[in-house]
Amino acid sequence: MKNPAEYYSQQYNARAAIPDHPRIFTRWLKDSAEVRRGQAGLFDLPYGESSGERLDFFPTSRSDAPLLVFIHGGWWRSLDKSDFSFVAPAFTRAGFNVALPNYTLAPQASIGEIVLQQLRAVAWLYRHAEAYDFDPRRIVVAGHSAGAHLAAMTMAAVWPVFGDDLPADLVKGGILMSGIFDLEPVRHAGFVNVDLKLEEADIAVLSPALMPQAHPAPFITACGALESEEFQRQTRLIGDAWKTGHRSEVPLPGLNHLTICDAFADPSHPLHLASIDLLHAVK
Repeated sequence: MKNPAEYYSQQYNARAAIPDHPRIFTRWLKDSAEVRRGQAGLFDLPYGESSGERLDFFPTSRSDAPLLVFIHGGWWRSLDKSDFSFVAPAFTRAGFNVALPNYTLAPQASIGEIVLQQLRAVAWLYRHAEAYDFDPRRIVVAGHSAGAHLAAMTMAAVWPVFGDDLPADLVKGGILMSGIFDLEPVRHAGFVNVDLKLEEADIAVLSPALMPQAHPAPFITACGALESEEFQRQTRLIGDAWKTGHRSEVPLPGLNHLTICDAFADPSHPLHLASIDLLHAVK
């Protein structure tokens, strides 16, 4: 590799590879606004003290149902939970509660601080299961892009360390979509590391693929066939690293780094159906 900085910047700059990304983001905004107008939901519930530590909760009609926690991407530095409300309806209609946590965006927060915020969010949800009428024994995390990294970090977490009341198997399953699981290449991608400020010492403690899965919860992975070689390699990497829990990689022909989210929210798409199967399977 002659120029790692140039190569990794090209490989990881997903928006540059999707010319119509502004149209996709606009559609997500419109669809999400319509969901918030038309579907029951609780918005901006505080799970911590900072302004970024807020989450939205979309209940299903069924009592004591599982909870899907969806963590949004945006290179840890952009987008918002409200941009992704559109993912909730297909799951709530299928009988699952959905929570979408926010986090403080980089560079105002480091990736390490963002990881801790997501651990706080999931722990807060577990502790408030009775109040929001979901089953705390069936919490599944999902994430896209940087959100998949954060979801994986909740699966690598040794939960009893963060609270005596938290079980080791707090996270019962995972859905990891187009994620970044080894952060070493990101350190060389100048277009994003200008905000993330990753250094060599950060990589081992922030890369889930370099850690054991704390509990062998089942999980699926997915990456669009139109995505870069690096995003596809990262997806294979976490599947290989956590073989015991890895159920399958869902093939996604014709999809890119953004349209994978549309597939996740589409009740007829194989990615959505595989996600539903996982949610049904967790005990």
